[in-house]
Amino acid sequence: MTELASYRLDRAGTPVSGEARRKGVRCGRTPSPWRDRPAVAEIDDLRADILAALAEAEPTASSGIDIVGKVCRACARLLPVGGAAVSVIARAGQREVVYASDAISAALAELQFSLGEGPCFEADETGGPILVPFLAGSPRPRWPVFAAQATEHEVAALFTFPVRIGAVRVATLDTYRTSPGQLSAGELAIALQVADVAALALSGLLTGERSWLDGAGWTLGGSAMRYREVHQATGMLVVQLDLPAAAALARMRAYAFSHGRPLLEVAADIVARRLRLDDDHDRS
Repeated sequence: MTELASYRLDRAGTPVSGEARRKGVRCGRTPSPWRDRPAVAEIDDLRADILAALAEAEPTASSGIDIVGKVCRACARLLPVGGAAVSVIARAGQREVVYASDAISAALAELQFSLGEGPCFEADETGGPILVPFLAGSPRPRWPVFAAQATEHEVAALFTFPVRIGAVRVATLDTYRTSPGQLSAGELAIALQVADVAALALSGLLTGERSWLDGAGWTLGGSAMRYREVHQATGMLVVQLDLPAAAALARMRAYAFSHGRPLLEVAADIVARRLRLDDDHDRS
């Protein structure tokens, strides 16, 4: 089963789980196992760089993605992970990948979106980190199809963290590693700090006309949207089949899965009217 915990940082910067807070126990043996590490300075520098970038006039979608990209690349340097991705949470089970640091991170993000399941969805639902140090040995995860297909990319461990702006969860920071193993208390503290910086990178671009996310911060706009055609196809199915958006997206995912086709390819066919999903049968 996935290893779930709702962690927060105490005043010393140590990650503390909900159970540990109730018992008054910290996750680490020392008050702050990582405060003297170079990671502290790099996170502080990263935060300063993000603030400086956000202060520049007229940020664009491209510059906004570059800002989030700095966070993902720093995450991959600071933690023993192979890569990192940030994806924003949209309505009706939809997501939009802002940045992925490498090909495997991009593949995992697309796989989760295509299947509608995975650690990013669980992190959004539970509000806490999803820590899976031994993916192959996790019994009956909540996302069995994703877990099985993730191992095909030689992924052995997954660590996903919700990204909050205030009290609202707006995105997730998704990381992976190709060898099994847990994050230490110090590494977990670093990951939570990076998630906070990711929130800063997103929140600074959510004001007025300077925003490269939509007014509520739900999804990328214009040509920057990686899954634009999926969103368009979902809207078409809402009208054609008289379904709620979530059900329309589920219908499209089910068709893609049952026919062994990528969701993006199915969506492109629907938008181009080469494929129509009917209540009784699918016509192409």
